[in-house]
Amino acid sequence: MNSVRERLLRLLIDRLTAALAPAPVLRQPATPLPREAGPALLVFVEGDALTAHANRLADRSLTVRLVALARGADAFDAADRLVVAAHAAVLADPNLGGLALAVRELDADWDADDLDAGTVTLPARYEIRYRTTLTDLTTTG
Repeated sequence: MNSVRERLLRLLIDRLTAALAPAPVLRQPATPLPREAGPALLVFVEGDALTAHANRLADRSLTVRLVALARGADAFDAADRLVVAAHAAVLADPNLGGLALAVRELDADWDADDLDAGTVTLPARYEIRYRTTLTDLTTTG
């Protein structure tokens, strides 16, 4: 069985994919996207921290960065629409099907990064709090 962390990420990707279709949702892409691939939402895991533990339970905090990527004349509008739809999908169920204790927005960078002429990226970060047993990452606590 996969860890609670991996199940949370897969559920999050599934929800984002459904909400943003036909725009692709890509988890930790290892290669640059071709110019014709945008707009797209990129999902990066920034970290997973143990925040507390007691009585054989571990509270954890998974930080996820979503990056809306768009190109072209309406890149700012397209990226903004992706961020708006992704935000709604992420926070629609703050327990992510019962796997999470809470989901909260950390921050968003509304100063678009200019990768190259006509490319816009808008990142937003979220924290997913969840609990496992101290000795088993596959079991919720």
